Amino acid sequence: MKTISLRYILLLAIGIPGLGFHTMPAFAQDAAKMLELQRIIDAQQRQNEAQQSQIEAQQKQLDAQRQLLQNLQKQMESLAKDADTEGAPVAAEKPAAKPEVASTKAPPVEKVVTSGGGERTKLSINGFVNRMVSIIDDGKNTEAYFVDNDNSESRVNVVGTANINDDLTLGSRIELAIAPNKSGNINQNSQEADNIFTQRWTEASLLSKRFGKLSVGKGNVAAFGAAAVDLSRTGLISYSSIVDTAGGMFFRQKSDDALTDVRIGNAYSNFDGLLRQNRVRYDTPTFHGFHLSTSAFSEQRYDGALFWGGQGYGLKAAAGAHITDTNQDDADYQYAGSFSILHEDTGLNFTLSSGKLERDDQNDPYNFYGKVGWLTNPFSFGWTALGVDYTRSVNLPTEDDDSYSIGVAVVQSFEKYGTELYGLYRLYSLDRDVEPSVQDINVVSIGTRVTF
Repeated sequence: MKTISLRYILLLAIGIPGLGFHTMPAFAQDAAKMLELQRIIDAQQRQNEAQQSQIEAQQKQLDAQRQLLQNLQKQMESLAKDADTEGAPVAAEKPAAKPEVASTKAPPVEKVVTSGGGERTKLSINGFVNRMVSIIDDGKNTEAYFVDNDNSESRVNVVGTANINDDLTLGSRIELAIAPNKSGNINQNSQEADNIFTQRWTEASLLSKRFGKLSVGKGNVAAFGAAAVDLSRTGLISYSSIVDTAGGMFFRQKSDDALTDVRIGNAYSNFDGLLRQNRVRYDTPTFHGFHLSTSAFSEQRYDGALFWGGQGYGLKAAAGAHITDTNQDDADYQYAGSFSILHEDTGLNFTLSSGKLERDDQNDPYNFYGKVGWLTNPFSFGWTALGVDYTRSVNLPTEDDDSYSIGVAVVQSFEKYGTELYGLYRLYSLDRDVEPSVQDINVVSIGTRVTF
């Protein structure tokens, strides 16, 4: 109203004769300028009001988008909760060709990828590359061998699971070894022994939380690993099966340095279960830390094993034992067992393993293995494991032979990167009561395992 009153007053003052304003042109010019200024102010006011309306409209759009985002987030959280309640896939058996996995860190968290098996089926892919260099002195020559670590050979593991209900889970597993030049196969005559690309596991399984697990196909027999329980975490390069590091190397004669036909792998054995076979296997549920396992496999062979693990009073312990019907013409049963204990505060640990094979044509061969270890965390990036072991095998390869071995191992983990670095020194010595006597073999190995 102030704007309208001022405008009319000015018009009247300028245009009504007798008031005398028409005789004052300067004042009229000032009034005109005031009117023009008022017009500009009105225009800016209208522009400001339009801009304010536009800002309010944009704010409403932002509020609507924010609400939509909140709704989507709630839906995602709901879906994730539903997926969890349906049950995550049961953890697959550790992908190990060698039972050293019992002594190393747990396998990496499964990375779920797309599966064609249906909406309830989940698929995980994991594995690792494990390469090392071994410097081997056989008593005459010292040479470098560039190998895949046969203690835990490089591999790819594919595991599928499908939840039937709260109790039953279907499983499948395919594991391939991709291991060029395995350390257990090379020797003085063949530094490039082979390029392994073969199946380790091909099995289907049915797991019941109440009744246990039934597995059909190729995989570890029930007894495998019973002689290799090890909590030292040095099993990546040093455990009771000491032949994996350089088992193919031949001993040399002391007299003329000639190679014999006796390999390291002939002189030592931990008499563990019979590795991986095409079998039917059953594992009971775990009860107070115990579980039983049994399997039947090719060539009419059978085995059974008992495993145990427990923790308390600042200690962690594990054990295993097995009996195997080898169904061989010159042998009957094979036995083995192992025990490992770790003091969690200090990291000090102790491992024992022993095994025996009943032979018909010679004295029974047997084996003893002992290790003292220390597991510590001096670095922020991962644990460090040290181990010193002693092995003695008797009546191998014949009843006139007696061998021993001493090993020193270190493993350094880099947990954020799924990587371990390791080193080993090992002495292999074979004493023979008959000629020819042989040279000792010394091995120094350095390598790394990178997990994905």
